[in-house]
Amino acid sequence: MSDQNVRNAGFTPSGITGGSLASSLMSREAIASGGGVPSGGATSTLQQMGARGTTHSSGYTSSGISGGSRASSTMSQEATAHGGGVPRGGTTSTVQSISMGGKGGRR
Repeated sequence: MSDQNVRNAGFTPSGITGGSLASSLMSREAIASGGGVPSGGATSTLQQMGARGTTHSSGYTSSGISGGSRASSTMSQEATAHGGGVPRGGTTSTVQSISMGGKGGRR
């Protein structure tokens, strides 16, 4: 289900769907970073998984983040960079939320 949720959010093999949650996230990330979408951020991570259908195999599962996975590595790096916690709206929380059918911590 997680790959379908990512595609439903607008991250597809054809690119980001206009007017979707994906396009809104991409716009916010581009504005926040001064005009470009950062490599390794939520938008690029989700787009890569949406294009390849690799959400679950990347470690974002319905049970949470799988130990030893790409997702756990991302979570660890993000927690280290933020003093031990994973921030709301960061890459890990956004990707996990959207893969589970949520809105990625966005309102």
